[in-house]
Amino acid sequence: MPPRKRRSYTAEYKVEAAHRVIDSGRTITEVARELGIDAGMLSVWVKDERRRITAAEVHGDKPLEAAERAELQRLRR
Repeated sequence: MPPRKRRSYTAEYKVEAAHRVIDSGRTITEVARELGIDAGMLSVWVKDERRRITAAEVHGDKPLEAAERAELQRLRR
């Protein structure tokens, strides 16, 4: 049996998925089921996004949008 291929997700997709939970008030399980992804993985994305938003607010910065974060990551490579 061939090994399973791991799916990879863009930074933009992760942020958008996390905001489906953060902005809507729906549960991680509901959104994960809707997107067809693992709830544990989505939970990590939500936690990371909440930390990023909090850190930006603490420093008085406006949080970067998903497209801006993806561009920064691309430029850093």
